[in-house]
Amino acid sequence: MKLNKLAGLGIASIVLFGSVGQLAINAQPAQAIKATQTTTVAAKPKSLLASGSFVTTDQDHPTKGIAKIVNINGKRYLEFDKAFTTATGPKVKVVLHRKSTVPVKLRARDYITLSALKSFNGAQRYAIPDNVNLDEFKSVAIWCQRFNVTFGYARLTNA
Repeated sequence: MKLNKLAGLGIASIVLFGSVGQLAINAQPAQAIKATQTTTVAAKPKSLLASGSFVTTDQDHPTKGIAKIVNINGKRYLEFDKAFTTATGPKVKVVLHRKSTVPVKLRARDYITLSALKSFNGAQRYAIPDNVNLDEFKSVAIWCQRFNVTFGYARLTNA
């Protein structure tokens, strides 16, 4: 009797699982359903505030490239593009200058120093302190503090 029950369960299992297998074999291919909503990944908001191309001030210290002032998530930065290059020298600084053209020799009241130059070529970024009023500055310059020589500058034009 027990053998008949086990045999009955075996037959029931074959019928049951056979049906499941049959369903899987005859199932229709899945079809994509058109999405009704889109998801946007938040990107860093970056806006251009001003830009300009470097020109050489002192012929012995050629400078070229593009300078940009950008706002990224409420923080302002001065950026040089990957084509930026300038001559080497001691104590070279990145300065914001009050005038649109920058002389070879600087006067202390006409500029503020942002930072020491990070690299004599290539892309780089400098934070601009929150207390700096950019409306007071018309250009950015590469300046050798030791010899008071401006290598080059970029006149900043508002975007």
